[in-house]
Amino acid sequence: MKVNQFMDRFGRSLSIKDSSGWSTETFHAFIQPLRYKNKMYLYGVNTTIGFNSQGHYLYIGPPNHDLTVLGDDCYIYCDGVKYRIDRAEKVYAGDELFYVWAIIRTIVEAE
Repeated sequence: MKVNQFMDRFGRSLSIKDSSGWSTETFHAFIQPLRYKNKMYLYGVNTTIGFNSQGHYLYIGPPNHDLTVLGDDCYIYCDGVKYRIDRAEKVYAGDELFYVWAIIRTIVEAE
């Protein structure tokens, strides 16, 4: 089974969007919470209604959606949640781009 087929079968439906309204078509990737083994991802944001500990997640997505080239106004949209891309890297198998790996976090917006 190829990586894209695996993601299509078991991944979550999501899209990449930006502030101008541009959006990719829906595709599938994996998003899972990071397990906190140190305090690296434990900071949060104070909001008008209290403290919001921004969740950090691991993204593993198909190679045809390259998060490493996106601008700062782009975000991942999945199940009504927006995720900011903190860091993204390409992962290769030999000379072939195999998948894209990223650390993402929920976007906290004032209502």
